[in-house]
Amino acid sequence: MNGRSAEKLLEDMRNSASGWGQKDFERLLSGFGFKWREGRDRVYFHPEYPQLRISVPRHNSLRDWVARDAVRLIDKLKGLIKQKGGAN
Repeated sequence: MNGRSAEKLLEDMRNSASGWGQKDFERLLSGFGFKWREGRDRVYFHPEYPQLRISVPRHNSLRDWVARDAVRLIDKLKGLIKQKGGAN
């Protein structure tokens, strides 16, 4: 998935937090460079910013809070990237 598609999915998720499943979160988070590992839940982390992580339950239909948390996480990522770019 390219960054543009991930941006579109982010905006869609920002506009409506309900109705998202595992594959949507995988597409979204992978599109912003997150990697994942399996455990009790699927844990996504960003290799360049290890403090950014989110645990996504393994259910297919996920609660609204997961989408809201994912949107906030990506907003934090964008802020860190912007901050890093301004420091150079």
